[in-house]
Amino acid sequence: MRAGNGIENFSKNVFHDGVMRERLPKNVYQKLKKSMQEGYALSPDLADAVAQGMKEWAIEQGATHYTHWFQPLSGITAEKHEAFLSPVGEGKVMLEFSGKELVRSEADASSFPSGGLRATFEARGYTVWDCTSPAFLRKDGETTTLCIPTAFCSYTGEALDKKTPLLRSMEAINREALRLLRLFGNQSSRSVKATVGAEQEYFLVDREKYLRRKDLVYTGRTLFGRMPAKGQELDDHYYGVIRKRIAAFMGDMDQELWALGVPVKTEHNEVAPAQHEMAPMFEEANLAVDHNQLVMENLKKVASRHGLECLLHEKPFEGINGSGKHNNWSLSTDDGINLMNPGETPHENVQFLLVLACVLAAVDNHADLLRMSAANVGNDHRLGADEAPPAIISCFLGSQLEEVVAQLIGTGYATKSTKGEHINTGVRSLPDVARDDTDRNRTSPFAFTGNKFEFRMVGSSDSIAGANIILNTITAEQFKLAADFLEQQEDFETAVHDYLKKLLREHERIIFNGNGYGKEWVEEAKRRGLPNHPSMVDAISALTTKKSIDLFSSFGIYTETELKSRELVEYEHYSKVISIEGRAMVNISGKQIIPAAIRFVQNLAESLNAVKAASPKASTYAQEKLLNRASQYLEDMEKAREKLLQHLEEAAEISEEKEKAFFFHKVITKDMAELREPADLLETIMDKSLWPFPSYGDLLYEVSEI
Repeated sequence: MRAGNGIENFSKNVFHDGVMRERLPKNVYQKLKKSMQEGYALSPDLADAVAQGMKEWAIEQGATHYTHWFQPLSGITAEKHEAFLSPVGEGKVMLEFSGKELVRSEADASSFPSGGLRATFEARGYTVWDCTSPAFLRKDGETTTLCIPTAFCSYTGEALDKKTPLLRSMEAINREALRLLRLFGNQSSRSVKATVGAEQEYFLVDREKYLRRKDLVYTGRTLFGRMPAKGQELDDHYYGVIRKRIAAFMGDMDQELWALGVPVKTEHNEVAPAQHEMAPMFEEANLAVDHNQLVMENLKKVASRHGLECLLHEKPFEGINGSGKHNNWSLSTDDGINLMNPGETPHENVQFLLVLACVLAAVDNHADLLRMSAANVGNDHRLGADEAPPAIISCFLGSQLEEVVAQLIGTGYATKSTKGEHINTGVRSLPDVARDDTDRNRTSPFAFTGNKFEFRMVGSSDSIAGANIILNTITAEQFKLAADFLEQQEDFETAVHDYLKKLLREHERIIFNGNGYGKEWVEEAKRRGLPNHPSMVDAISALTTKKSIDLFSSFGIYTETELKSRELVEYEHYSKVISIEGRAMVNISGKQIIPAAIRFVQNLAESLNAVKAASPKASTYAQEKLLNRASQYLEDMEKAREKLLQHLEEAAEISEEKEKAFFFHKVITKDMAELREPADLLETIMDKSLWPFPSYGDLLYEVSEI
């Protein structure tokens, strides 16, 4: 249950600006703020002074250790804990934390995914403090650790993490967006930041039942399982009353996250049974990425305290909706101007229209990259499955902006835009409802939803860093092209309208306001020439096209070497995940399902013989029918199991990572489906007492109250 309102505890475990102002000498605080705003390195003396203040604050809160908290290419976070200890002789120690320890640490760079950048014998890597993301305290029981957000790079300087390229992309979008603002006469804004709000979907199941499902334990999803009689057909879970046990979990989550400065605001039941969602307020992209990692970590930790297990896999249950993560992205200045705010009369807001046109052009030019940013093994189970956006990238604008765009394409000028009206509810005691200027479209991968774009393709278990790196970079490219052209024009007003017309005409094909789930859209998208990459392995190669290499290298986001390493990491990751799933299926089917089915067949045979012996004329139709079916399913299972095992052994012999990934995609996943089918059919006829692990019904509908 929620304890108090939590407001007084907000950010209590964060070394935020207010704490720094209080704890640091005035001149140290001012120099630190300037370095954060202007982006230059801290001097050794300044780092020592900051470290001293940070250490004293952390120790007062009970911290004994500190760690550089970073985000390697595995997609999760990593850390190495160090004690605040330094020997002083005579068997004594003192608590110490230097500026050098704050700013830089060494980490093993050979055991994390690197795509060949680091060999086993090349172990040295560095973590470097990102002072734009505040340090925080993690409290686990009696243990308190000071966590310092850091970037992670190799001994030779390549980025081995997700934070470094994100920070680079934020510098690029800031630089190019300011050029556009200056063209429109804005001389006061000093910076433009990408802002993000990441909605997080997840499932909660009883932990005791979870531990009896080895497929969930090993892979995060059910590799076997038949839908129960009731799924999500009645839509009774969506926005439904939150049960007591779940409400207690959510209240605990709020307290944990608020103390860490994560501004979680919204929580509710999602469409599928046992599925839920939480959403924060907007923050700068770098902080939003860090906070979303903390959200995922705390979902797991807090669930365990409540006897629950949080499932972040994109598709933990076959047959019901999976989970995604809506990445709401916008651009705002340091003085509060939202570049994506169309205003009351968007047809007159030329600055907004230019930003809009640049974003549309960016998405059209690099749709393959944007699709790749949502490439995730689990996401292959949900994209394009009438529960998530299709794998084809398109942009939804809504009727109001679509009308404005049509005018601009026609003449280069827009003279009107529709306004939202009021909805009469027909009930005198209810006020009229102000209707928004345009509807929403939940089937669109990239939808304008009022002052922001909502990128709806990111997987629930994925880091949002990749999506925002690409959004920032591709938009920075279009802003640069626009500024390069417009800065040379004498008649700016005419030139900007001509440029708008040209840009929108060239990229009109990316706008689609219809039903993205419809089969007709697939054909229409093909006619428009839009790329369609239905699987992760199809999407990965977008990273290393010449166009992508030129794009990222021109802005200093990734070098060609860093891009190729990430391509290799993605292929390796796909193969490893499918390999684990395949081997888990072989194991579970051989050690649990087949032995249980054999006992079932034996029971049927004994029953059949007993009935015939007792009464030769008695009907044994049911026993014979079930015996034949069960025996056939058993045979089908064993044959499919042998086939899968053989192909897994063949896959292990493939050395080239791209070839291996495609083998897993085209061969192994097909084998896995063939093994699952007879197993799931067996579940429909076997005694529940004999079935070796909890069913879908047990997991989805039996989160009992405590």
